[in-house]
Amino acid sequence: MTEQVRIALLGSKFMGRAHSNAWLKVGKFFPVDPEPVLHTVVARDADELAGFAQRWGWRNTSTDWLQTVRDNAIDLVDIGTPNHVHAGQAIAALEAGKHVACEKPLAGTLQDAQSMVDAAAASQARTFVWFNYRRVPAVALAHRLVRDGALGRIYHARAAYLQSWGGPDVPLLWRFQGDIAGSGAHGDLNAHLIDAVRFVTGEEIVSVEGAIEHTFIEERQLVGDDAGGEISGAGAGRSSTTGRSTVDDAVLFLARLSGGGVASFEATRLATGYHNANRFEIHGDRGALRFDFERMNELGFYDLSADPAVQGWATIDVTRGGDGHPYADAWWPNGHVLGYEHSFINQAADILAVLGGGEPLVPLPDFGDALRTQCVLQAAIESARNRGPVSLAEL
Repeated sequence: MTEQVRIALLGSKFMGRAHSNAWLKVGKFFPVDPEPVLHTVVARDADELAGFAQRWGWRNTSTDWLQTVRDNAIDLVDIGTPNHVHAGQAIAALEAGKHVACEKPLAGTLQDAQSMVDAAAASQARTFVWFNYRRVPAVALAHRLVRDGALGRIYHARAAYLQSWGGPDVPLLWRFQGDIAGSGAHGDLNAHLIDAVRFVTGEEIVSVEGAIEHTFIEERQLVGDDAGGEISGAGAGRSSTTGRSTVDDAVLFLARLSGGGVASFEATRLATGYHNANRFEIHGDRGALRFDFERMNELGFYDLSADPAVQGWATIDVTRGGDGHPYADAWWPNGHVLGYEHSFINQAADILAVLGGGEPLVPLPDFGDALRTQCVLQAAIESARNRGPVSLAEL
C-alpha cells in the first residue's frame, strides 16, 4: 500500500506556484511512494488563498503558519516565503517533528542559517533546500561527467546569473529591502551559482579573494500591499513617496576552490538584454563543460582526448531517454524539450524518494549543504566591504 506525505505549503506567490505545480504533477510522471497530499496552503491574505487553493489543488487554507506546522495532520512543511522568516518557520516545523523543504537561500543571514542547521541536527526529520537547478538534466549530467573524471583536474569555474528586471521603474518590493530579503541579486542569484559550482565540480569554495557589491538604484517608489511582492506586481499600488533600497543590485567576486582551481561569480538584476541568463563554464585538464539556462536542454562538452582534427565543442541534447540522461526517462520522447517547471517536479520526485527510504537520482542539498553556500555568500559580502580576501575557515 502506497504511503502518503501530507504537505503544508507556506507562501502563495511565485515559489508557491512553482512548488504547488511540482507536488501536483510529480505523481503523474514518477512512480512516487510516498504519495504527496496537498493538505494545507498558508498565506496572509485569506481572500486570495481560496482562489489559490482551488487552482492548485490544496485541500485546506490557513493564515496561521505556526498552528499549521504544529498540526499533527502535517508531515512535511514546504517553505516558499521571504528569506527573513525562513529560520523561524523551519525551526518551529523541525521542533514539531516535521520534515522541511525550504527555498533558497537558506536564510537571510548566516546566523539564521546556522540556527536552522542546529535545529535540524537536533531533529529526526529530514531537510531539503530547493536548489532546483541541480535537477535540470544538463546540470545533473554535468555533475555526473565531472564525478566520473571527464574533466580531470579542475582549473577554472566561471559563473554568471544575469537578469534585467530590477530597473528604476520597479518599486520597493520586499526583494529590495535588506531586513526582509537579506541581500539582493547576491543571495537570490549568486546562491544558485555557488551551489551549481559546488555541485558540478564536487569541490568547496575555500576563500573569496576579492569582491564588488554595488547598488545602482538607491531610491525606489514605495509600493502598496496590493502589489503582491513579486516582479509581476511591479507597477501596482504606487504612491509618490520613495524609500531607500537596502540591498545590492550586483555582486561580483573571485574565489579559490578546494582542488586548487579558481572561480569567478557575477550576479546582477541590471544586465540589460537578459531576462534569466543562468550560465557556467568549468574547465579542466581533460575537457570542459558549459551550460546556459536559456538553452536548458543542451550541455556543451569539449573532450580533449578526441582526435585533434575534430576537437571542438559538442552540443549534447539531454532529452534522450535511455541514453543515461538524468530524469529524461520520466518525460517525453527524444527532443521534446523540458522547461523551468520540470526542475521542481524532478526535485519533488527526489524528495519523495528520500522520504520513502530510497536514493535521489542526484544528491539533494540539505540544510547543512546549503549552509556552506550561505557561508560563501557571507564571505563575498565581507570581502567587498572590507576590500580584502576572506577565508571560509574564518567564518
